[in-house]
Amino acid sequence: MSSALALLTPEAVRERSTELYALGLDNRLQAWTVHPERMAATADLVAEVTRANYPDLAVPFHARWRHFAVGGHDRWAALAARLPEDREERARCSVDAVITSVLLDAGAGMAWRYREEATGETYARSEGLAVASLAMFASGGFAADGVSPRADGARLAALTEADLAAGFQVGPENPLVGLAGRAALLNRLGAALPRPGALYDRLAVGEEVAARDILVALLQALGPVWPGRIALEGVDLGDCWRHPGIRRADATAGLIPFHKLSQWLAYSLVEPLEWAGLRVTGLDALTGLPEYRNGGLFLDMGVIAPRDPALLAAEHAPGDIGIVEWRALTVALLDAIAPLVRARLGVTAEAFPLARVLEGGTWWAGRRLAAERRPDGGPPLRIASDGTVF
Repeated sequence: MSSALALLTPEAVRERSTELYALGLDNRLQAWTVHPERMAATADLVAEVTRANYPDLAVPFHARWRHFAVGGHDRWAALAARLPEDREERARCSVDAVITSVLLDAGAGMAWRYREEATGETYARSEGLAVASLAMFASGGFAADGVSPRADGARLAALTEADLAAGFQVGPENPLVGLAGRAALLNRLGAALPRPGALYDRLAVGEEVAARDILVALLQALGPVWPGRIALEGVDLGDCWRHPGIRRADATAGLIPFHKLSQWLAYSLVEPLEWAGLRVTGLDALTGLPEYRNGGLFLDMGVIAPRDPALLAAEHAPGDIGIVEWRALTVALLDAIAPLVRARLGVTAEAFPLARVLEGGTWWAGRRLAAERRPDGGPPLRIASDGTVF
């Protein structure tokens, strides 16, 4: 495997994040200090939130499908009645829906809202983006014929910022962060893949598929989609950034990948693949997601702390050293907290993989702390998003 392709794996995310975590434990990070003595209280909180959310501990996987059911409405079941009867084509349509929705799921900003016509309910943030994207998908907004619930590359490649603004109810009084970046991301998706859902055929070559192979297939297929990022050996590295603490003797020195949206997508493809009759194995090969809620959990609980408090007041670019370190710490700390949470819940790693810890779990605990500590419920760090990272 080439040096570049080795970075397009979950192993690279975990290994390099763990290296920066080790630097943090040794008090050698530039922007953060690490306080592992706060992990016990953090695990207590995550276990408490998990039991409150799922008293029977029947926790589903952390995936986009949870957001499609926000408010107690099974929107996918209603839409599925319109899908073709052929199992494989239904799977392609499901993959179409989740790919387009996840790629539109970067942070929305604090001002944006979406009012769902069918229910009259209003949603914000990730849930609002999910409901809006699914409605656009269901109405044929991503289809070549303008009617069918599917996604076609030609239509995605031609989608305009105005099209997306209309679908997401964006206007002067309802701004969506990174609107142009989202539209451009779908344009590049359409140029790269004639049919996003055809990734199903790439994965469905036997009776089972490993979770890490889902992610690797996504990273290799979606490489051209990401804008203006690092490329190595002609390979687009996507959500990959620089940090001097990553020491290597090859061209990957100083590089650390996270692949947040792609891993969120990999988690979200598990259920469509299982619906199509495949068995997905090795789910814990994927890492936790380094984003606002998981990362905010550890910051708000004091597991990590800024060396300079001014870090929390400034706005940062995704590649800033403090953000790269924060995301690496989040990945490693999610691995570290998972066994602590399982012990408090009395469950095994086999029955309660990381995907359940996240959903139970760390993501909701991070959101709860944000709501308690900041009037707008926003994250503890401000990042200038272009709609393609977080």
